[in-house]
Amino acid sequence: MSTSVTVQPASLSKSLLSLPRPHDVFNEMDALYHRIAQRAYDIFQSNGWRDGHDLDDWLDAEGELLKAVPIEMTETADKIVVRAEVPGFSPNDLKVDAQASSILIRGKKEQCKEEKKDKGERTYSEISTTEIYRKIELPAQIDREHVSARLDKGVLEMTLPKTTTAKPIEIKAAS
Repeated sequence: MSTSVTVQPASLSKSLLSLPRPHDVFNEMDALYHRIAQRAYDIFQSNGWRDGHDLDDWLDAEGELLKAVPIEMTETADKIVVRAEVPGFSPNDLKVDAQASSILIRGKKEQCKEEKKDKGERTYSEISTTEIYRKIELPAQIDREHVSARLDKGVLEMTLPKTTTAKPIEIKAAS
């Protein structure tokens, strides 16, 4: 089953696309950093407090907490199209922040599996969280007000119109 969503420019602030608030982005990055640091420390502990494997522990923690987001970027004379693979995410799970020269894709989804006995007692429960976080630097400035996004079959496609650049004009000085 595929989900398709098209975002209209007038509804950017209440939809998949929004203009970022720097304070919110920094708070989210700080919280993510602390979650990764805590998980890296847990890995360090579980490996018997081995020295010299700090980077390995950090990368293992990052890999467990964040899912990679492969992208494809196409640039034409008037727009940039970015396609990102986000399988399993719904439009409500994703947020894309558009800046003049970059976009930030964030997503978080939680899944819960539960098995119960006849009496309603819980015998098995598993909760998993998948997060994505990808900042993409763009090759040109974009018009943030006319950005659109569409999610279809696990692929988020963002169309980013380029800003029009002022054309130089020649001015002759009067003598």
